Amino acid sequence: MSHRRESLPVDGQYSGGRGGTAAKRATLVIHTIADIAAAFLGLWILLYLLDANQGNAFVQFVKGVADWLAWWARDIFTMDTDELRVALNYGLPAAIYLLAGHMIAGRVRRL
Repeated sequence: MSHRRESLPVDGQYSGGRGGTAAKRATLVIHTIADIAAAFLGLWILLYLLDANQGNAFVQFVKGVADWLAWWARDIFTMDTDELRVALNYGLPAAIYLLAGHMIAGRVRRL
C-alpha cells in the first residue's frame, strides 16, 4: 500500500491539489466572464439575423442581456440595413469584451 505525500507549501500555496494559485483562479474567472458576455452578444446577433421569434421568452432573455451588455455601444453605427446595424452595434462590444477580458487575464496571470 502506498501513501500519497502532500507537497510542502511554496509561497503560501500547496503545489498539489485543485485550483492552483489565486492568480490562476482569477484569470479563469476573468476569461469566463468575458467569454460569456461575448457569447450572449454573439447569440443575440445570430438570433436577430435568423429572424427569431421576438415573442419567445428565451429570445427576449438573450436580447435583454445583450442590451444590458451593449448599452454603451447602442447606435454607434446607424446603417440603412437593420441586420448590419445589429451586427456592428452588438459585435463591437463582443470583440471589445473578448480582447479586454483576455488582455486583463493575461496581465493577472503574470502576477
